Amino acid sequence: MDITTLFRACVKTIRTRNKAFGVGGETEKPKIFQNRPQKSEFVIKAKEVLGQITRLRDFIFEHRKAYLNFASHLSDVPQMSDIERDKIDSGAQRIINTCSHLIQDFKKESDCFVGSPQLKEHHQAVLELVESYLKAVCKLYSEQRAIRVKRALEVQKMAKLELDVNIPNLETTLLKRNKTLLNENKENQVPAKDSNDSTPRKLTHSNGEDASQFLLEDEQLSAEEMQMFESENANLYNELNSLTEEVKQIESKVVRIAELQEIFTEKVLQQEVDIDRIANTVVGATENVKDANEQIRQAIQRNAGLRVWVLFFLLVMSFSLLFLDWYND
Repeated sequence: MDITTLFRACVKTIRTRNKAFGVGGETEKPKIFQNRPQKSEFVIKAKEVLGQITRLRDFIFEHRKAYLNFASHLSDVPQMSDIERDKIDSGAQRIINTCSHLIQDFKKESDCFVGSPQLKEHHQAVLELVESYLKAVCKLYSEQRAIRVKRALEVQKMAKLELDVNIPNLETTLLKRNKTLLNENKENQVPAKDSNDSTPRKLTHSNGEDASQFLLEDEQLSAEEMQMFESENANLYNELNSLTEEVKQIESKVVRIAELQEIFTEKVLQQEVDIDRIANTVVGATENVKDANEQIRQAIQRNAGLRVWVLFFLLVMSFSLLFLDWYND
């Protein structure tokens, strides 16, 4: 049975009656969905911090290839200079410090928050999630920077090794060049035939002899000088090896310090959480002790009243028995 027309007639009648009495107008529409509640200040700030961390993560992922590209001969991979890398490091550290300070401020505000315990637990859970997200982004950035430091040290090491290899090659090339110059000077020296035109030839001959003598003096080193140069080369090589070992040790110590710093930060945060939990537990224990003392006091009072009533009952019964015994006689 279709009652659509009847329903429409009832609705029209109700609207006409309401309009006549001025209860409601035709423009008013029933609100099916309730208005959304306004967001709290805590939620707005938490979203801002979360947005900053997300932008930092996206920025790191966007420039990761260029940041870790140290081979400038590869044209397909995006490149980046050391100045730009330093700017990225400083900006990332500034954002991380700002977010960590904001999270600490939020924790203090959450501890001082007065409201329902469920809402307080919700705030703490949100802060823990944001803090774990920040830790993950910090770990990603620290790994990226550690790779950069490691590769920079490797490049310095390779440059030192290349310099050590080029030093003996340079010595051999200088010796070969001196020999060729000496041979050319010997070939160019021609004996004088006439005494009249001997003046310019004497000059050239004397210059050639001086040059050859200088080259011979440079080429023919004494055994002591050779031994001295060899000892100096050995000392330089040992010094470079020791410096390389020190650089390796410093690199390992820096990496270890970074790992320990990360572990220390995590432990400090865990200790802060444990301290807050212990403080809440102590407050709860104090309240429980107060309740227990109150219950003990009430129990003592109840026991005292019971004892009074028992004594009163015994006295009344004793006097009643005595009265009955007297009355019976």
